[in-house]
Amino acid sequence: LQLVESGGGLVQPGGSLRLSCAASGFSLDYYAVAWFRQAPGKEREGVSCMNSSENSTYYVDFVKGRFTISRDNAKNTVYLQMNRLKSEDTAVYYCAARSSGDVCRTHQYDYWGQGTQVTVSS
Repeated sequence: LQLVESGGGLVQPGGSLRLSCAASGFSLDYYAVAWFRQAPGKEREGVSCMNSSENSTYYVDFVKGRFTISRDNAKNTVYLQMNRLKSEDTAVYYCAARSSGDVCRTHQYDYWGQGTQVTVSS
């Protein structure tokens, strides 16, 4: 049972990246999903989440209007589209899945990916 992130990399300020998180060994259909990030010297923080029924999404203030979380249950994959990236978005980004799918605004997730590095720099 694992989550594997991809899509990170180096991008200039103002640019875009799309992160992917593929689940294997279990179906994401009934799971809440989330993206977290951790910058050097800082604690891990929640970025965005979506409950299992997709009728509730959350974005932390500093990414609202720039980031979009989505999921494709047929592909068992979660995405984070990141636009208008800023240097302060530089961090390792982690996806997570929670079996109690109705609630996503929590740090109590059952499965975590290994993380993908996003660096925003000119």
